[in-house]
Amino acid sequence: MIRRICVFCGASTGTDPIHVRAARDLGRLLAERGIGLVYGGGKVGLMGAVADAALEAGGEVIGVIPRRLVEAELAHPDATEMRITETLHERKAQMAALADAFIALPGGLGTLEELSEVASQAQLHLHRKPIGILDVSGYYEGLLAHLDGAVAAGFLAPAHPAILLVETTAEALLDRLVAHGPPR
Repeated sequence: MIRRICVFCGASTGTDPIHVRAARDLGRLLAERGIGLVYGGGKVGLMGAVADAALEAGGEVIGVIPRRLVEAELAHPDATEMRITETLHERKAQMAALADAFIALPGGLGTLEELSEVASQAQLHLHRKPIGILDVSGYYEGLLAHLDGAVAAGFLAPAHPAILLVETTAEALLDRLVAHGPPR
């Protein structure tokens, strides 16, 4: 059963408004389905958009943010709960512990690092939580091609890219995450 989903996403909105719409759609849909949002705690970028939409729809929003970013006044003031960590490592560990599944929206290096960590842990059978990518307007095509290349080059087992459930709409991705059994 999925009670909370951790969403990894950018602290920027990016240049294409479709990314903000996708973040807002996901936040709203999580709340409508009674699934809590766990995220990086920011009030800006896609982080702020997903949190705002979930809150507007009456959802639970748990932010996990390093103290340094709180001091820079980047924490979302209206989150249901805000957990403050000392390091990014502690942040990722808390976010993972609070979540039953993961979704990556568009983002930069931090988003990629968070997604890579939970996927690597699943690959090593350190957790059995489903992991999804919301591939908004082909944003993750390059990453997915890289994973195919890693399989072809013998650095990744053919079954491992299947750990990542990829969809282009929030509705389809949430349906797959909820229906998905643990990774093999």
